[in-house]
Amino acid sequence: MSTELDDGRRRVARVVSAAGVVAGLLLLTHPDGVAAAVAPEFPRERLWIARVLGARLVAQHALVLAAPTAAAVRLSAAVDGLHAASMLPVLALPRYRRAALLTGGPAAASALAGRSAAASLPR
Repeated sequence: MSTELDDGRRRVARVVSAAGVVAGLLLLTHPDGVAAAVAPEFPRERLWIARVLGARLVAQHALVLAAPTAAAVRLSAAVDGLHAASMLPVLALPRYRRAALLTGGPAAASALAGRSAAASLPR
């Protein structure tokens, strides 16, 4: 049986995931504009990386939008945690540092928040 509190938590998960889908679509369809706005030093010949990240964000957050369950949120948090960890060595590369901070930082926060949120969602 779904309670009002459960519905509210699912609604929050969906709102956060909708923002993730939007961000992913922007990276997927306009990586040059996003890179120019937030990380102008990012090499243009590497914009394919932004597209891959965008596709991953769309898929990841679409899953949570479709099924905001504890398992989906936990899986999303794990993916974000892996992304954040993968950005740590990239911080040493000056051309990629800002992009690593701007994607890895929110991914780390999302991983921690998602793990906590998953514990309060119904299975």
